[in-house]
Amino acid sequence: MSVEQNKTAVRHMDKELWNKGGNLSVISEFIAPNFILHGPTEYKGQDGYRQWIIMHQTAFPDLSDTIEKMVAEGDMVVYTGTLRGTFKGEYMGAQPTGNKFSLPYAALFRFEKGKAVDLWLYLDTLTYFNQLGIPIPVSQ
Repeated sequence: MSVEQNKTAVRHMDKELWNKGGNLSVISEFIAPNFILHGPTEYKGQDGYRQWIIMHQTAFPDLSDTIEKMVAEGDMVVYTGTLRGTFKGEYMGAQPTGNKFSLPYAALFRFEKGKAVDLWLYLDTLTYFNQLGIPIPVSQ
């Protein structure tokens, strides 16, 4: 795929998964079977990504995302955005507080053969969990 096609794919995924209530059917269209979401907890494959999306949809049913700036080169698309929502469902073992949050972040997707194979997310977790009103989870 071209750089512009990759950017269009990211915008479409963002719209369908975060701003339309979570159209999970687009996952198989844009996410490769060998996909990895790199983070404190890795989510692998289409099912892992689906699980991660559902976790966020359940915790934040009004979740929305705004992409602010996007650049791309070769097989990479990098963008900044802001997530907003209200903590209304269980999240990572924490009970909902009803708090609203607004979280700036950066994301980097890598594509192969027209599908995303890697996603790295960069965000301020301290601010995020403070806005949610819960302690930061600590891995054992």
